[in-house]
Parts: sequence; C-alpha cells; structure tokens
Amino acid sequence: MNKYARYILIGAIAILQLFAIKSAYTQAPDKRLNIIYIMSDDHAYQAISAYGYGLNQTPNIDKLADQGVLFKRAYVTNSICGPSRAVMLTGKFSHVNGFTDNHSTFDGNQQTVAKLLHNSGYTTAVIGKWHLVSDPQGFDYWNIHPGQGDYYNPDFIENGVRKRVEGYSTNLVTDFTIKWLDQRDKSKPFFLMYQQKAPHRNWMPEPKYYHLFDSIQFPIPANFFDDYSTRTSAAHEQEMEIARHMKDTYDLKLAFDLPKEKQQGYNAIWQNMYDRLTPEEKKKWEEAYKPSNDAFYKANLSGKELALWKYQHYMKDYLRCVQSVDDNVGRLMEYLKANGLDKNTIIIYTSDQGFFLGEHGWFDKRWMYEESFRTPLIVKWPGVTNKKTVTESMVQNVDLAETILDMAGLPIPGDMQGKSFVPLLKGKQKGNVHDALYYHFYENQEHKVAKHIGVRTDRYKLIYFYEKNEWELYDLQKDSSEMHNVYNDAAYSKVQGQLKQKLQELKKQYNDPVPEKIQ
Repeated sequence: MNKYARYILIGAIAILQLFAIKSAYTQAPDKRLNIIYIMSDDHAYQAISAYGYGLNQTPNIDKLADQGVLFKRAYVTNSICGPSRAVMLTGKFSHVNGFTDNHSTFDGNQQTVAKLLHNSGYTTAVIGKWHLVSDPQGFDYWNIHPGQGDYYNPDFIENGVRKRVEGYSTNLVTDFTIKWLDQRDKSKPFFLMYQQKAPHRNWMPEPKYYHLFDSIQFPIPANFFDDYSTRTSAAHEQEMEIARHMKDTYDLKLAFDLPKEKQQGYNAIWQNMYDRLTPEEKKKWEEAYKPSNDAFYKANLSGKELALWKYQHYMKDYLRCVQSVDDNVGRLMEYLKANGLDKNTIIIYTSDQGFFLGEHGWFDKRWMYEESFRTPLIVKWPGVTNKKTVTESMVQNVDLAETILDMAGLPIPGDMQGKSFVPLLKGKQKGNVHDALYYHFYENQEHKVAKHIGVRTDRYKLIYFYEKNEWELYDLQKDSSEMHNVYNDAAYSKVQGQLKQKLQELKKQYNDPVPEKIQ
C-alpha cells in the first residue's frame, strides 16, 4: 500500500470513529433529573397546612414538604401575577425583564430558563396559566389559558390554536399535563411548568366542594379591623378591603343571572363567567348558593357583622378552590409514581406571590407587607432532600431560574440577578441566601396600591412610597403583624439610616432607575 492510500485509509477510519462516537453520544440516555415547576396563582402560605396555620388541610402538598425543604421566608420582587412569572422565567428584576405590571407584554425573545434548558437537551412544556400576553417561547409544547383564564369550561390556547374545553380548569390543567407526559419525547429529561389558575379571584369552587367548610367559622385575624392609624396615606387610600371593596356578584356570588341593565363593570365580568356554566352546572350552582344567599338577605346585616359575613364567605370559597389544587397535585404525584418518574423528578411548589386572607382587613396582594410579599416555596429533590427540612433562610423568586439551571448542571448566565440556593438544598450552606431583599411594586391602578420600593432584612423592613415621599419602618421582631410604623420613632433613627443606605445599595446593585432619587 502506498503512502497516499495509507493516508486515505487512516482518514476514513478516523471519520468512521467520529461517526461512531457521535452516534454513541446521541444515543446515550440523558440521565439528568426531570424538573416540574408547580405554580398556583395567589396561593397564600397560610392556606397550606404544612405551614401550620390550621385553616385547611392540603395533604398532597404536605407530602412534598415531608420529603423536601419548606421555606418559611421565600419572597417575591414584585407582588403581582404577570411580573412575578416574568421574574421567575428570566432570573431578572421587573425593570430589567421589561414586565413591570399586568399591563405589560413579555418580550419572549429574551433569555429564559426554559430556553436555556431546551437548548441543553431538555424537552419543555408549559401548561395552564401563563398571563404574560405574548406567546410562550422555548417550549416544545404549550397549552395555556388566555389572560386570567376561567374556572368553568375555560378557553385554552394549544400551540397557537384557541379552543373552549368543557370541564373545571384545575382538573383540566392536570389532564393536559398527564397527556403531555405520556406523549413527550422520553429520550430526554423534561422541564415542565404546571401552572394553575386557582385560587385566583373570583374563587369559583368545583361542584364537589360547594359545601366544604359549611359548618366552619374561620378565626378572624387579630388585625382584621385595622384602622391604619400609624401608617402612611397609602394604607388609607387602598381599595382592597373585604368589608368595603368586595363585589356582591363577582366576588360574593350574591346573584346569578343579572338583567341586562345591571351588566356593567364587575357585574358584566361575573355574567360572562356565569354564562360559561352549562344549564346543569347552573342548576347545581344555584342549589348550592341560593339558601345561604337567601339567609344573608333576610338577616340584613350591616357594620362589623356584614364585614365578618363577607370574610367567612370569601375564606370558604377561596379554600374550596385550594382543595382542588391540592387534589390535583396528588393526581400528578400518583402519575409520576405509577410511571417510575418519582425517583428522578425534582418538584418545586410555589405561588406567584402571597395573598391576604383577612389580615389588615384585606384580600389581594401587591403590598410589601408580609402576607403579600412572602410566598410559599417547597422543593422536593430525590436523593438530596429525603426528609422534611424547614429553613428560615431568605430567598426570592429571582433566585429560581439560577437554582433550576444549577439543578440541571448548567452554567448560570452572568446577567441573571439572583442566587442559586442549591447549596442550601444540599445542606452545604447555612444562614441566609440573601442578607437583605429588594422590592419594587409599580402598578397604582387596580386596588389603588401606591407604588413603592423597599428593603427587608432579618429583623427590619423599610418601605418607601416614592410618589408620595412617605416612609414606613417595621421592627418585625417586635411587630410581626406590621401594625406599628416606627419610621418617626427616635429610638429607630440609627436603624432608619442603615436601612436607607442598604436600600440605596440594592437599588444600585440591581440597576433600578426608578425612583431617580430617594429623599
């Protein structure tokens, strides 16, 4: 064989070896763990029994905590639905990812955790509530509610095709999720965002829970009749009080079919929701709600008695919706176990933020006060978190993208603004992930909550309502319910100065341009 033939033969062998290596690599199973990110909407940590508030029982979510890490101090950067979702996807604060309030549109062309996982070989899906206006990107499959979604016979947009589906939203999201899990590319690990509409306002339970809690009277929060006497004007001007601002039809379901002349505003929204029910569903609904409505009108309540009746009515419907969420977490976990996926799938359970369950007399979220600012977070990681662990470490939803990438063994982009808390989950880190948290709420429209920024440390919280130039300061060790604003208390002058300095530092660290000056 001459040297040229030998070179050709050696070259051919080398090419064949490269093909063989590539073939073996592409055919080798990807053994990285699957990741399911479960987000419910407006699910208060007080309404998860693992957190110990005693309002209800959530056995299936509790099982995740029994084999995972329960975070008692997980927080958000901006307590409202769409912005919180954008922060989680991007690992960036609202002013950086561009989705500052629910009137924004998410720029889907930007970097997200879903795209990074997809590009690394994960098959990806998002099912349920999306609430970011633009179409999802970075997902092999998406099947989402348009906007807020509906509880009964909701619309879904499946990979761009919109259709109405008969059934109850919380169950349907799980149906579609299980169907996708059955049909996915099983040669790849998966990243699934399983996102429920419930228990978002206006709290329409499924029929089997219409009478759950009928015999229960829920305890009234100690500050339910808060008069905001030490707070700034912001607390006085809000429009989210259970007593004064809940709507008779939309929220409290005190009427069903409304005459045309009354179908304006929230009444029109309610009528559209109610008209989604089939005649049979309407019959069941009216059979369930009419007796209590008749009793309410006969009682002719006013003042505090009326406020307390509204509170009980709200709590029962809210927690009935939570019960369906918990049921469906159980359904999904049973599917994973039956299909051999429970041992190689990480589960993250959270909400888009916290929610007021009567504290300060309120419903809804938005505020930097604890019930709104703080969110439930439970992480179950097979082989890493095998028994219940409760942590007081402060983490934030801006950390989730980096944590998920770290779980998948992927590099974390330098422009993300959070911190991976994987070392904490693995027991390699003690203490706080953050020594101080930064917050910014932008939307002074629905419920009239003033725009504000703030900082929270282990013990203190400073809030600045920058369009009003008003401040609130709380000593959380002495005043966990945030009833006593000590901003003007001379005993806290040093603390006030330290917190203002920290707020300035965090604002600069995260490159937040608003407000331009802190006075």
